[in-house]
Amino acid sequence: MRIVFYVLVMGVSAVVTFGGSWVIWKLSHKYRLYPKIRARDVHTRPTPRLGGVAIFLGVLVAFGVGSLLPPLALIFREPLQVPAVLGAALLIVVIGVIDDIWDLDWFTKLAGQILAAGLLAWQGVQIGWIPFPGGLASLSSYQSLALTIFVVVLVMNAVNFVDGLDGLVAGVALIASGAFFIYGYVISYGPTEQSDYFNLAQFITAALIGGCIGFLPFNWRRSDDRPARLFMGDGGALLVGLLMATSTVALAGQIAPESLTATRALPTLIPVILPLAVLIVPLADFTLAVLRRLRAGKSPFTADRKHLHHRLLDMGHSHAHAVMIFYGWTAVASGGMLLFLLPEHGLVIGGLVMLVGFLVCAIITLAPLSRRKAIEAAVQSAPAGLAADAGVAAFDPLDAAAAAADGAAHTDAEAARALERLHEKEASS
Repeated sequence: MRIVFYVLVMGVSAVVTFGGSWVIWKLSHKYRLYPKIRARDVHTRPTPRLGGVAIFLGVLVAFGVGSLLPPLALIFREPLQVPAVLGAALLIVVIGVIDDIWDLDWFTKLAGQILAAGLLAWQGVQIGWIPFPGGLASLSSYQSLALTIFVVVLVMNAVNFVDGLDGLVAGVALIASGAFFIYGYVISYGPTEQSDYFNLAQFITAALIGGCIGFLPFNWRRSDDRPARLFMGDGGALLVGLLMATSTVALAGQIAPESLTATRALPTLIPVILPLAVLIVPLADFTLAVLRRLRAGKSPFTADRKHLHHRLLDMGHSHAHAVMIFYGWTAVASGGMLLFLLPEHGLVIGGLVMLVGFLVCAIITLAPLSRRKAIEAAVQSAPAGLAADAGVAAFDPLDAAAAAADGAAHTDAEAARALERLHEKEASS
């Protein structure tokens, strides 16, 4: 019945976040608290960006309720860790909200992120050791502080960089945090016997899951003409990244390094591997963005329209398809890692699931390219007059009509309708 208390925490966070999102959405429209549309934005109408405030309120109230429940008292036994987590979260949300409204320079935002991560590490939420082949290395206090700050800032920015489509960050965080929560719950008195059921990492993850559930109804794209009503903004994306990184560091910190024997190495190292697996897409996007901008002689934090979600849209995926592709990659990575915990052949089963899952995800991701080539070949082989009558000349990159379209990307549905019109014209001619 221990999980009931975590479900209660999730429910409180979800309800408060949902109610806060509704209030913020109303107030933002009443007082015009939304920025102008930028060139790199995917949405076409001004949308409030203060959803991160609602998520923070949900997490804050969840902590308050949790502190009143005797079974969760173990979480609050360290008097300064919880205030450090909430203080770092508040700092990140304030910086993000200011940036969402007035646009801060990258140096100020980075300094705030380092300060928030440093506050966590200062109060004991830090990485004390790192694994390497054949053993592990214990870190000094200064090394632990530096590595913790680096990891927390890295995850925050990776999550923030990928926040560009309706429901993307909230959904990815929900899947990843769900997998991490299951892992943390399973290993409690499980294969590693390292932690209690009630710990800070599990509590943070439960509160974050609830926050994402409560926020998603306002951030979900119901149709092309009914987009998200509220964005989480930089404040929300950075907060989600902060809480994901904090829960990971906190859980890894509860694992006794001396338990890392040959027979127990895999389950005990999952706290280190799992975050990398479930954040594979955001981390890949972050790495590519930094390298791309440095190669161009720009700041790594300079905004552009070349993120992975932009490229999926340019390939021809619809908005919903692009979001689901991110969900798929995240679910395969996190699910495969969880299967490693199976007592019998877990490594083999998890590896096979990840291999097949990644292959399917890759095929779905690249599918528009093959469809685009098919329509291009069909248009190019058709008589020019027939292609013009069918209105499909824009799908021929060698045709003047395609150049006039200024490189506009076509969705799968548009390409399918174009090919159907061409076949109908060919059949009737």
